[in-house]
Amino acid sequence: MRILAIVSGKYGRRHVKNIAAHCPADWTIESWQAPMGLPLILDYPEEFLPESLPATDLLLSFGEATGVAELVPDIVKMTGAQAVIAPIDSDAWLPRGLARQLIGWLERMGVGCVTPKPLCSLDVNEYWLARGEKVSYDIPLIAEFVKYFGKPIFDVKVDTDSRTISSVEVTRDAFCGCARFVAERLVGVDVDEAEEKAGLLHHNFPCMATMIKDPTYNKDTLMHVSGHIFRDNISPQIRPYRNIPTITPGKKAD
Repeated sequence: MRILAIVSGKYGRRHVKNIAAHCPADWTIESWQAPMGLPLILDYPEEFLPESLPATDLLLSFGEATGVAELVPDIVKMTGAQAVIAPIDSDAWLPRGLARQLIGWLERMGVGCVTPKPLCSLDVNEYWLARGEKVSYDIPLIAEFVKYFGKPIFDVKVDTDSRTISSVEVTRDAFCGCARFVAERLVGVDVDEAEEKAGLLHHNFPCMATMIKDPTYNKDTLMHVSGHIFRDNISPQIRPYRNIPTITPGKKAD
């Protein structure tokens, strides 16, 4: 798979570094640095593009300004990209209305596009766009990519004698590498503390999704939503080993 990533700052560069380090050997990933200070509306996008870009199968749009999304259709034409992943980890970078426009522009070009909010909600055949709103998609190229990077999947093993985490295998990493970071640091943690520890590690990585309250997630932040995604994958695996206090109505707790 030939991958081109559009980057404009630390957020995108970290994604590219992690993908390049852990992708299948027959994948190639290159990046293009988008211009700084793009205007809010691009009347002539070609003025901000290079003379050429490498031939591409999958385009990843990691821009940190709204103008970057407006460059995507022209970059698709230049590279021959067949599919696009354009995450919404901040509405300031890709507002929901512009995301809808981008999907429409690319559909008319015969190119599939997904706009997961947050990025780590991207699964093999669906992604999140708001609380309770999941979007299904059927784009084989993106589904193939998401076998390796997307909504994190952990395989957690517990030492039943010590009731500590004995190993954590990352079956699917987040784009940024946060899942590997969390997994490495959960080993040896008491099973009763592991869920909370996973959430803290996710924030300490740190997650770079926005901390601005989002109305589409009941005024939660996308960073917190991302942290819940991590914890929700780990929690069911360790629940059978936890000591969970129970209270019987009318009786004192043990």
